[in-house]
Amino acid sequence: MTDNGNGKGNAVLTKTAAAENGGNGGNGGSRGRFAGLGERARLRAAQSPVWARPVVMALNLVFAPFGVVADVLRDWWSVQGRGMRWVVYGLLVLFALVLPSDVIGDVMSPHTEWQTLLFFPIGGYILLAIGLNVVVGQAGLLDLGYVAFFAVGGYTMAIFGKYHGWNFWEILVVGVLIAALSGIVLGAPTLRLRGDYLAIVTLGFGEIIRISAQNWDYVNGPNGISGIPHPPNLSEWSFPDGQPWEFLGVAGMSPFTYGALDGRPYYYLMLVVIIAVIIFCKRLENSRVGRSWAAIREDEDAAELMGVPTFKFKLAAFAIGAAIGGAAGVVYGSQATSIIPNNFPFILSATILAAVVLGGSGNLPGVMVGAFLVAWLPEYFRGLAEYRILIFGGALVVMMALRPEGILPSRRRQAELAEGTGGMGSLGAEVGGPDTHAAAVEGAK
Repeated sequence: MTDNGNGKGNAVLTKTAAAENGGNGGNGGSRGRFAGLGERARLRAAQSPVWARPVVMALNLVFAPFGVVADVLRDWWSVQGRGMRWVVYGLLVLFALVLPSDVIGDVMSPHTEWQTLLFFPIGGYILLAIGLNVVVGQAGLLDLGYVAFFAVGGYTMAIFGKYHGWNFWEILVVGVLIAALSGIVLGAPTLRLRGDYLAIVTLGFGEIIRISAQNWDYVNGPNGISGIPHPPNLSEWSFPDGQPWEFLGVAGMSPFTYGALDGRPYYYLMLVVIIAVIIFCKRLENSRVGRSWAAIREDEDAAELMGVPTFKFKLAAFAIGAAIGGAAGVVYGSQATSIIPNNFPFILSATILAAVVLGGSGNLPGVMVGAFLVAWLPEYFRGLAEYRILIFGGALVVMMALRPEGILPSRRRQAELAEGTGGMGSLGAEVGGPDTHAAAVEGAK
């Protein structure tokens, strides 16, 4: 006898497999995907009230091609060899190096200094999102207090740099260790909890850190710590004048000299940390640790029955995610003139979580794209004053309604979402994806 739930799941998986097979046929598969956009939009619109169906279908037709392009790119990437991948990596790093160019800044940030914006919030959000993705995307643990580890790193930089005269590089190591220890302290007594209960505990931890800083005289309470030293200069070398350096916006710049006026050296420092963290996280993802996290995310009870020490690996995810957040805090504190408790509100945790989900939880390139958009869009629309937040929020709502799996999701997460687990493993979001109802109806016919 076939269980009804399994029948629905099989119907969903059949449709998902058909979509994947359509994408593996080169140009023919791509054309097939685009040709099916109308039917897909119709199925999604059918789940809406009658009066809203024309609008929902129109929005699906507008946004669906972006998902198809992302799927095609992912399929292309999956069949590339090591040589081509290294070429793409090199081109991406080169593009990141020339991003501070004024030519790019005039287009990307007409209302804000582009070089400073690249360092924070864009660079900072990307680094924080990569760290939170370890916890949320890979291990499936909902953390609403991630800003606490960012605060730990920032205050570590401020305390040891201002009060004890330590070097930035020494503080970076200590900040990462202290943040990782904070993750262990938080996770050890709380990781027996799951879903919403774990989320509430982590939210409380984030607020405890912020309120403790407000009431701790050693760090000047709400006034914070000012006069934080910058990283020591590594070299006085600077780019020569003339072309092509002027076009790239780096003529005369000293990339290893850290002062108060030029934000570009700090951007390059953040870029180095981001690249190092990406390499570390990708190595973890493809290791025994990453496979254990995936098993825990999909079904923790089954993973434990199969011999996976779930508590140990969940604690490791918390510690590693916290360490990355601490590194982001140290780098941020090295550029900031002061650190105050209000730099670390709960809304920052929510924003980074939104970036992870928007980009595609569990998929590193998607998470980085999501963090970039979440950091960049409000600044790009700054000329619209208070309406920019309304536009930004509306764009997030539309995107999550039409592509809840994110901009660049992994195959596995798309399948999880289609099966009705919300694409978030065991986070307690057992809500069917946009195709679940339609697929089940089709399977029942």
